[in-house]
Amino acid sequence: MTGLRLYDTMAGAVRDFVPLRPGHASIYLCGATVQGLPHIGHVRSGVAFDVLRRWLTANGYDVAFIRNVTDIDDKILNKAADAGRPWWEWAATYERAFTAAYEALGVLPPSAEPRATGHITQMVELIERMIERGHAYAGGGDVYFDVLSLPEYGKLSGHRIDDVHQGEGVATGKRDPRDFTLWKSAKPGEPSWPTPWGPGRPGWHTECVAMCEAYLGAEFDIHAGGMDLVFPHHENEIAQAEAAGDGFARYWLHNGWVTMGGEKMSKSLGNVLAIPAVLQRVRAAELRYYLGSAHYRSMLEFSENALTDAAKAYTGIEDFLHRVRNRVGAVGIGTWTDKFAAALDDDLSVPIALAEVHTARAEGNRALDAGDHDGAMAAAESIRAMMGILGCDPLDERWESRDETSAALAAVDVLVHWALAGRAEAREKRDWAAADAIRDRLKEAGIEVTDTADGPQWSLTEAEHGLSERTDGKKN
Repeated sequence: MTGLRLYDTMAGAVRDFVPLRPGHASIYLCGATVQGLPHIGHVRSGVAFDVLRRWLTANGYDVAFIRNVTDIDDKILNKAADAGRPWWEWAATYERAFTAAYEALGVLPPSAEPRATGHITQMVELIERMIERGHAYAGGGDVYFDVLSLPEYGKLSGHRIDDVHQGEGVATGKRDPRDFTLWKSAKPGEPSWPTPWGPGRPGWHTECVAMCEAYLGAEFDIHAGGMDLVFPHHENEIAQAEAAGDGFARYWLHNGWVTMGGEKMSKSLGNVLAIPAVLQRVRAAELRYYLGSAHYRSMLEFSENALTDAAKAYTGIEDFLHRVRNRVGAVGIGTWTDKFAAALDDDLSVPIALAEVHTARAEGNRALDAGDHDGAMAAAESIRAMMGILGCDPLDERWESRDETSAALAAVDVLVHWALAGRAEAREKRDWAAADAIRDRLKEAGIEVTDTADGPQWSLTEAEHGLSERTDGKKN
């Protein structure tokens, strides 16, 4: 495979992908900080870089794909404490939720999925190397990275050293406010591990460096993650690796956010769409198609209409494959088109690749209608090959059946639309009794309606898979 070109954040340009070892590709994806339920913004990176992995594998690469779990973090500790639960139980609960979300969307399991708490020894050794080389220092049980000791600090994000602000609280042991924490001294009620500097726990930035190098070595091919991680997280990863004398990542890939109203989807903004709630409205394959349909570096503005349109587009592909199978026979997996390959080689341009899929579908439908069964079958087999690379081949056994649950949820969607339309009409007539009666009837059926500035939103009161959290269930 010689044609793949990827946008490298460090270079600020698209570069030819030349792996460290011919025929092998090593990828590290910053995974979840398991503090709560995964929403669609969290899993977009999983879907985007799953396509990269599949494309590399399809072109003959042996891919080592590492996706970590951050299971010790300020947010995890604070949320667990607020809930009166052990921090490890809290982390484990939401780690399972993320695993379920990835599996539901057909994201391939990583080659390894290390937890931060399982790599304390590697972190301590890394910090010791930085101290020995004059790039880190201890103070009061904490250990800090000396930002000014690394002249090239800021080269990934473009931050000027005078503008650097780590976002950490005031620390009396810091020599410079721009320095960042590598190791945090023990605090009452928090977990801690023994180190040469006293008991404590790791800083977030140190965790990923240690896990990258433990599984992929001191130098590897691709480091990936969301664009919000460019600074400070990835900038600080580079600083630590180079301070320790390592080459680290050769390419840096970053995916865009899922936004609502132009803002990044996050729990702090209150605009979260949890995976179980979205899967009440569309099938998992349709959600995967939606999340992967935009270019991975672009922002994906969420709306119910966009989600519905994506579901319809996926269904159109699915229906064509079913027509061919019913009228011609079993559909195998053929080969992708040259235009499809060129699109993915061009920095994973999935929108152009999908346009090629829909072109093949249109041509296949015309062939089928004209009685050209060979032409229809060729189109169908090519579509299966292309959709398989994108992770949502409708005839793959994991997506094949439209199960009773999906059909029931689709029926519920139609009925709730009808009921909410009647409620809106009653409210316009100021018939509050009738409007309340409709709402109460929906509640009896296990459907909760919330009135917001954007209109009524609904959700099932008990989400599937036991992941019950109030989520946006807006219906247009």
